[in-house]
Amino acid sequence: MKKNWFKKLMKWLNVMNEQEFEYNNIFLKNISEISGDKIVLKNKSINDFAKDYIWRTDPELATLDASYPLDMSFKSFIKAYKSEIKKNEKNTARFSVFSDENKHIGNIMLYNINHFSKTMELGIMIGDKNYWNKGYGSDTIQAMIKHVFTYTNFSKIYLHTLKWNLRAQYSFKKSGFNNTREVSREGKKFIYMEIIKQST
Repeated sequence: MKKNWFKKLMKWLNVMNEQEFEYNNIFLKNISEISGDKIVLKNKSINDFAKDYIWRTDPELATLDASYPLDMSFKSFIKAYKSEIKKNEKNTARFSVFSDENKHIGNIMLYNINHFSKTMELGIMIGDKNYWNKGYGSDTIQAMIKHVFTYTNFSKIYLHTLKWNLRAQYSFKKSGFNNTREVSREGKKFIYMEIIKQST
């Protein structure tokens, strides 16, 4: 990440006076954060938006996410992102991933939350490439699974990962997910993986 770009975005954020933002995370009702061994999951904040924008305009990260790099101004992104987050509060839970040095390194999201079937889909991005292949992704996933299965009545978490992304599949398997089947979406092949809460 170019430090000068990040500093410039943060400066623009202050100039635009975009500090008014409150996100009601349905999984952080009675706590402020979720801790792992190497990471802490925190509620989304307006101060995270600059890095989110940088990561979502990165071609490599977009490819891993089976999407395309974002093509809009930072000002337009803030407006659209705030609307997207607030619109889906009831069936989506977004978290910023912080390292043990209190640095924002990525994001994790629970979405398609179904309160009847007690299931949800998981998505994760470690956007800071300095933290790749060092266990931060696995620790993030494991902390989320532990929280969901320990403190809520949800019983299944599932995800879709690109078939060729063996590194991601290894990380998910390490965290307890099982390969279930191959699925196709918009011409791309994915592996559907899931983890089910064990009965006690």
